[in-house]
This record gives sequence, C-alpha cells and structure tokens, in this order.
Amino acid sequence: AMDYVERQLSPAVLCNIGADSRVLETDVGFAIVEPATKKTPGDVLLILCDGHTQFAKLMGKALITDDGEAIEGNALEEVEVLGRVTFFINRAIDDGLPI
Repeated sequence: AMDYVERQLSPAVLCNIGADSRVLETDVGFAIVEPATKKTPGDVLLILCDGHTQFAKLMGKALITDDGEAIEGNALEEVEVLGRVTFFINRAIDDGLPI
C-alpha cells in the first residue's frame, strides 16, 4: 500500500510532468519547464539572453528578469524563449547548512 501512495504523490504526478517537460536545477531547488506554446501575462519563462539562461516574468510587452531588469522593445529580438515554468520546487533542506 505504501508503494502505491508514494507513486501517487510523486513530483511527476503532482507537477503534471509529461514527455515534453524538463526539470532544471535552480539555486533553491528545481523548476519544471514546459514548451511555451502560448504565453500569457504573468507567466514565468525560461529565456536565453546574451548566452545566459534565466527566468523572466512576462509583464505586458516586457520580460522582467529575476534581478528586476526589464527586457523590452528591440532587446526582445535577442531573447530566445526556451519554455514556460509551470512549477518551482524548493528543497526542503539546504544541504549547505549545519543542522
């Protein structure tokens, strides 16, 4: 019975991870990224900009990066959208800290 419960509540089930999903490690855990077939304001996107991947929130016609920078206008032409983040999973325990 235990095995059934574990499978039922796996991250794959909880986060609806499918064949097109990617799991990326972040500073604090993981991000589940899906293909960005449609983008709506408020979405967090994984973008490639200046050779770096980063997360950015779609706000109107601009992308707002983690550090608060706005990418808009002509600068958007330099951005490649790699996917849309559907979930962030934070680690329960930070391995780097003594308990």
